[in-house]
Amino acid sequence: MARTKAVLGSGARLADFLSASLLARVVPAEVVNAVLDAHGCNSQRVRSFPAVAGAYYCMALSLYPEAAYEEVFAAVSQGLAWAAGAAEPPRVTKSSISGLRSKIGAAPMRELVERCCVPMADAQAHSHAFYAGLRLVAIDGSTFELPDEAENAAHFGYPGSRIGHAGYPQARCAVLVECATHAILGANLGPYRSGEWELFQPLLPRLGPGMLCLADRGFNGFEHWQQAQATGAQLLWRCVGNRQLPVHRMLDDGSYLSAIHPTGVSRSEATSQAIVVRVIEYALPGLADAEPRYRLLTTLLDPQVAPALELAAVYHQRWEIEGVFD
Repeated sequence: MARTKAVLGSGARLADFLSASLLARVVPAEVVNAVLDAHGCNSQRVRSFPAVAGAYYCMALSLYPEAAYEEVFAAVSQGLAWAAGAAEPPRVTKSSISGLRSKIGAAPMRELVERCCVPMADAQAHSHAFYAGLRLVAIDGSTFELPDEAENAAHFGYPGSRIGHAGYPQARCAVLVECATHAILGANLGPYRSGEWELFQPLLPRLGPGMLCLADRGFNGFEHWQQAQATGAQLLWRCVGNRQLPVHRMLDDGSYLSAIHPTGVSRSEATSQAIVVRVIEYALPGLADAEPRYRLLTTLLDPQVAPALELAAVYHQRWEIEGVFD
């Protein structure tokens, strides 16, 4: 998937320095200090560029993946200096910059994501971020290229091609996003060959009551539905067109109740474990790229609370997640 490239160096802009300083507003310094203390990697003495600033440097590396480390460091140090009211950023040697990431490690950065990646929409200020009192969130996956280094190749692997493999290793990621704000609520990375659900499972605890979770056809199994529903979140997922969903009861708005069953078990077990779902089928005539038929499954079984036409419109907010990867 194409992404907007960010550059630094001679093309550094005021906005780049401000972006670095704004990291401290999104991820407060006191939170960073607490996490680094908990993991035993905080600075034990006063330094010109302490570990807490190094954590912001690690975050900024993801904002400018194609920029040189020294250029990212310059943007972060200048931005943090401005935010602190300092006249000049600290001067740090190149060797100190290279040691920042290894000193901090992955675990503290992961915990910072878990602490700070929270919903941002307010029900009064962002009414479009909710439907029937439920916060709209979406799950999806994507891939991105990594530096062509031996460690990356061994862990993440390459996409295959007719002449061997692609030029760069690639990682696959799964994300949970708040639709209206594009705020990432959870993310998980894995090897290129990982399945999307395999990567999303660790994010299930980020789902919960009060959310309406949207998902595309990649999450289509009984176990996927069962595990996501167990979080207490409501679900609105698109399903594949050839899935067998017999009509158990037609509803007034044209949707109907059906059931999904586990596979690989006896008929009696499948029947006893069946989950009632509501099926919504519709078309989008007049749209050039529209498919002949769309089918949605939802846990919202009452058409009076959630009419089919409204749910069809809500589902297409899932496409908002595409903007997160740009």
